[in-house]
Amino acid sequence: MHEARVLVVDDSAAMRALFSDILDQTKNVRVVGAAASAADAREQIADLKPNVITLDVEMPGMSGIDFLEEIMESSPLPVVMLSSLTQAGTETSLKAFELGAVECFPKPLKATPEQFAKTVGKLGKIVLAAANSNVRDRHKLQAKREAAAAAAAEAPRFAWNGRFVAFSASMGGIDALTTILADWPDECPPTVICLQTEPMLAETFIKRLDADLKCSVKIARDGAPLAQGTIHIAADPERHVVVEPGQPPKIRLMEREPVEGARPSANLLYGSIARAGIPAVGALLTGMGNDGAKGLKLLHDSGMDTLVQDPRSALVSEAPAAAIALDPSVAQVPLDDLGERVIGLCNQS
Repeated sequence: MHEARVLVVDDSAAMRALFSDILDQTKNVRVVGAAASAADAREQIADLKPNVITLDVEMPGMSGIDFLEEIMESSPLPVVMLSSLTQAGTETSLKAFELGAVECFPKPLKATPEQFAKTVGKLGKIVLAAANSNVRDRHKLQAKREAAAAAAAEAPRFAWNGRFVAFSASMGGIDALTTILADWPDECPPTVICLQTEPMLAETFIKRLDADLKCSVKIARDGAPLAQGTIHIAADPERHVVVEPGQPPKIRLMEREPVEGARPSANLLYGSIARAGIPAVGALLTGMGNDGAKGLKLLHDSGMDTLVQDPRSALVSEAPAAAIALDPSVAQVPLDDLGERVIGLCNQS
């Protein structure tokens, strides 16, 4: 993992100073410059050659979103957007992901100094991961998504073979899931997703998917049955998600401490499916850390099909790499092929 050389872009002098100070305290992260506007940042990018940028959404003159689009068009760099936790902010965050942002980090609007420090303290790890991420060509990505949607529309009718699907993802997950679920048929296998992202962002993302996809997409609710044609996404940072056996199996949300720092925990999700003996396909996607690696191996050892997103196609390769290190036999599948591969494993044909 190489050092993060960060350019902090924010129109507020106080925010520039705060974020710069926090980032400079993170191991292997060094702030090489701070800019107050897109014009200032443009010059500093040319002079300082940062390998990651933090970019405020709301700035005078050219907005952060417009500047992000310019960066990704001219000389793509990993960009972490800083956005407020509002409904408008989450819509803007999804737009930023579409344009190629690696992550969207929430600016706390109202918080005690301790809460603010805790929230912003995560930024260093995110920026370091972003500096080591795989920035994808957004034009090629959009073309592949459109092709996948067109292929799914013309594909033979899906015949479910009784297998359930479980995904897990964190950093880069919204991008990966948008690509994968473009292949999902209207009568898709019952699907549960453990997604570590901001709850308000997850809620907006779920609403967009539900409008765009042929199947139903819902926020995971305690006691909800896993039924064909529905995707359940769990992103509540206060509760874990597991699957309870039954006819049909049900989602259970549990209030307990984080598992190895993660909540919701992908390890718990995969482990619950393995212990229940529910026929399933498990797929671990892009993300930071190693959450999901142990649970995916439990699923594999119980006789289920397991896959990881090929680290070379993952925006952040830490989680897939951890799963491969623990179980080298796990199938490694490029992002562009993952949706079709999982659907094929759940199709009678």
